This record gives sequence, C-alpha cells and structure tokens, in this order.
Amino acid sequence: MADPQASAEVRVLTPADARLFERVADGVFDHAVQTRLIDEFLADPRHSLAVAIADGMIVGMASGVRYVHPDKPSELWINEVGVSPDYQRRGLAKRIVAELLAEGRRQGCHEAWVLTDFDNVAARATYRSAGGVESGPQLMVTFPL
Repeated sequence: MADPQASAEVRVLTPADARLFERVADGVFDHAVQTRLIDEFLADPRHSLAVAIADGMIVGMASGVRYVHPDKPSELWINEVGVSPDYQRRGLAKRIVAELLAEGRRQGCHEAWVLTDFDNVAARATYRSAGGVESGPQLMVTFPL
C-alpha cells in the first residue's frame, strides 16, 4: 500500500462531492452511509466534513457543527473523527482534524472543542498533536429522545 500520509488528499467536502460516498473504507463511519443523510448533511452550511481520500476512496473523516448562541461567538463542535484501521497511525487523523479546524476559522468560529473518553489514548494524542488543550474533568450527560 502506498504511504497514505503522503498520497491522501485531505479536504472539506461540498454538496458536489456526494458521489465520493460510493467508496468508503471500512471503519471510517460507525454505520453504513445513507444517500438521504449524505445530501442533508452536505447541504447544511453549518455542518462540515473533512475527509482523507486515497485512491478515490474516503479513508478518514472528521465531522463538525458550527453553532451560534445569542450571547457568544460561533464555536465549532467536533462531533466525530474516524479513520479506517488500514490507514491509522500514519498522521491522517491529525491532518483531517487540522483541516476541520481551518474550516471552523474560515466560518468565523472563535473556538473548537471535542469530547473523548479519558482512556481513548489515540484520540487524545491526535487532538494534542493538532494543538488541542485538554481541560476537565467533564461529565457528559445524554438525553434519549
């Protein structure tokens, strides 16, 4: 396999890129992608998806949402980062996160943040290498709807 660090293209997708989802490596997303959801996600200007593409296939991604609040500047919430196991440990996650952060800056966000588990060593190393600063402790509370 060619060195994905050197050969993978990393960029933020637009609605015109929906066809790229015809080829997605295993392990990038949690579930099978769905055309309706791809179109909805890419059409929403507050959603961003930075991807790594190798040989015409999506091999990694980081998704984010720019959100606004009546009393605060825009922030970028990094929802998820995923890289196919065949392409891990080669610096792609750092490049993808860096591109997503650049998109947040282009959209006028003053800060970005992500949650991860304390025992997720790989994610924490990726976020640190991309310039992230850990703070905490935090507790995530979820509400089933």
